[in-house]
Amino acid sequence: MKAIVRYSVFILVAAALAYGGYRMLLPATSKTTPTEKAEKEEHADSVALSDAKIQAAGIELAKASPGVLRDSLLLNGIVQPNQESLVQVTPRFPGIVRDVRKRIGDVVQKGDVLALIESNQSLTQYELKAALAGTVIDRQTTLGEYVSEQKPAFVIADLSTVWVDFSVYRRDLKRVSIGDQVFIDPADGGTAIEAKVSYLSPVGSSDTQSAIARAIVTNSEQRLRPGLFITGRLTLSAKKVGVAVKSSALQTVENRTVVFVRNGEKFDARDVEIGERDPHLVEIIFGVLEGDVYAAQNSFIVKAEMAKGAGSDEH
Repeated sequence: MKAIVRYSVFILVAAALAYGGYRMLLPATSKTTPTEKAEKEEHADSVALSDAKIQAAGIELAKASPGVLRDSLLLNGIVQPNQESLVQVTPRFPGIVRDVRKRIGDVVQKGDVLALIESNQSLTQYELKAALAGTVIDRQTTLGEYVSEQKPAFVIADLSTVWVDFSVYRRDLKRVSIGDQVFIDPADGGTAIEAKVSYLSPVGSSDTQSAIARAIVTNSEQRLRPGLFITGRLTLSAKKVGVAVKSSALQTVENRTVVFVRNGEKFDARDVEIGERDPHLVEIIFGVLEGDVYAAQNSFIVKAEMAKGAGSDEH
């Protein structure tokens, strides 16, 4: 019986020694130190992008700065010629058009000859002249056509100013006043055009249940073309904030709201606390300082590049 016990003990000791030797042969499992963990987290929250790559990706850089947040009302409208700077040129006597000198789109000066008309009464020709400087926007006559004082032959408009007529629905009429600021989108990719409401129609349209709010807009660069639809954002209130960034700069990383701030050759993901916002700007209460350069447009590309870097660190 004692021999059996001694044999069992021997077997257990041998097994333990064998297991210990096996463990010694296994590769050691590395543990991440707190310092290494912090370095890895810091690396995961930043990514290096060269200036060439930033330009190629279309990433817009902007500086965080004080801004104005606007509570606004989006309005749809149409561009019209300024009716106070428009003239209809009508023949003085009925007759036949013998020559046409100007066409739609031509820029004319006051006194320029538009057409030659042979009078039916005297059978002599007389000149039909422009009554003001501007652009020919309509022509209702052709060579050899009979014309009379009953119908305008040409319409000339000075397009250096135009009317923008916005439709304001009845529910919003109490919110709109003469003198209100409006930012007009010219749809040419340029900056918005600032103007003010100068007229509110005293009557409305039964079909659309809306009334006209008109802005007279300087148009020296011809950015607005009569006949085209337009959108405008009417300012209802404005609030100045200490630091603001574009709304497109905000991204979400691991349930955190961040802004990618340029630091040397890298972008750092800065956790931010945001305040009020409008369709274009966001107030930054904490996380970004005035003067910080950040990714304003296409910031999602920075996020994607950062995710690639974090993924490569895991291997």
